[in-house]
Amino acid sequence: MSDGLFDLGEPADPDPTAMSAAEPRGSAGSPLAARMRPRTLDEVIGQRHLLKPGAPLRRLLEGAAPASVLLYGPPGTGKTTLARLMAGAGSHGGGARGADRQRRFVALSALSAGVKELRAVIEDARRRRDYENASTVLFIDEVHRFSKTQQDALLGAVEDRVVLLVGATTENPSFSVVSALLSRSLVLQLRSLEESELRELLRRAVADERGLNGAVVLSEEGESALVRLAAGDARRALTALEAAADGVVADGVVADVPAGTGPGIPTVDLAAVERAVTEVAVRYDRAGDQHYDVISAFIKSIRGSDPDAALHYLARMIVAGEDARFIARRLMVHASEDVGLADPTALQAATAAAQVVQLVGMPEARLALAQATVHLATAPKSNAITTAIDGAMAEVRAGAVGSVPPHLRDGHYAGAAELGNAVGYRYPHEDPGAVVTQQYPPDELVGRDYYTPTTHGAERVLAERLPKLRRMVRGTRPGE
Repeated sequence: MSDGLFDLGEPADPDPTAMSAAEPRGSAGSPLAARMRPRTLDEVIGQRHLLKPGAPLRRLLEGAAPASVLLYGPPGTGKTTLARLMAGAGSHGGGARGADRQRRFVALSALSAGVKELRAVIEDARRRRDYENASTVLFIDEVHRFSKTQQDALLGAVEDRVVLLVGATTENPSFSVVSALLSRSLVLQLRSLEESELRELLRRAVADERGLNGAVVLSEEGESALVRLAAGDARRALTALEAAADGVVADGVVADVPAGTGPGIPTVDLAAVERAVTEVAVRYDRAGDQHYDVISAFIKSIRGSDPDAALHYLARMIVAGEDARFIARRLMVHASEDVGLADPTALQAATAAAQVVQLVGMPEARLALAQATVHLATAPKSNAITTAIDGAMAEVRAGAVGSVPPHLRDGHYAGAAELGNAVGYRYPHEDPGAVVTQQYPPDELVGRDYYTPTTHGAERVLAERLPKLRRMVRGTRPGE
């Protein structure tokens, strides 16, 4: 199990899914992240919004009436740790009704467990409840990956409190968990750790006897580098710290100390961190809400004329392996939706980028995507096309369709003239200005304006020309 604040790292249990809530957290040979796993509520760093006095999660951890919980948040924010603390809450007396029963912690991964394994756990939990007066905390990692059948198999056990479900997911459960299970669970969103919280975590790991026990010194630059690389993920911060510490101990890189004060201590500085960690993993789930959040921020940055922010979000998608065709499609949509005729070349640029993606592919196509992104972000903006077509469609849906004027109807078949079709149609190119006075819309829509150009970019010319065209076509005078 790995989707918690720190990797589990415990020795194997006779039943690999079952663990005592009071079980020790990692041996001396375990990874640093496992050794530093919080053992009590007071050791938890971060999630202040969920752990403040009176908050639902804090009450659960302090032994309040049990409830099933879905913990939703990025990796390394404490989902597994909180599940373990919940398993231990009230196990030794006190708290709400039933809190004096021993709680058993059972962990399943949705990546490997099927309906058969799930039902076996539920049956064992029912037996322990009925015959041993023991409750079971069932922790399911990556619960969003459970199929609908698997989630449905949980419903009865959750509703009857055969198990106290603690589901962990990096995705918004509203998108991936069945509504019946959602309604029976408390959904709590965990947040990435803040910079100050990561610094507290790193300093504790350096000094604590369970951690590095003062065997290294963490420089200010090294600490800042680790915070930056962690990107809010506690486990990643500790893993990187351990790798850097191992490196400096092996290399004998020591801190500067005053002469005569004894040997120096190995120092984890910026160079040590850079040697140990080559690249930051980008947090991005192509199937989850990060996918929607990042593409939303990308489009809104372009719409807001911020090319630098737009390039940042583009880079996040590219590095995370987002489908370049998806990005190109969004650029083409945006070119018409938010730029339109304020820059008629915007759609051409977006379409050209899509062609490069199709014909050349990645990684070279990243340049065309970046070029189109900057083009659209710096272009003058107009949503007049969007407003125009949406307004016209709304009226059509409301019934404003009318009959096509007879002189505009198709006249290319025998008997059309007898019906009046195409009779009286004036061919605009026979006029020197290629514009003639003639009714084009149905009678019910004569004089209705849908398109209103802005004065941005190339639409400024259209804003001056369109009123003249309308007067000529409709045969009206200025002001009519």
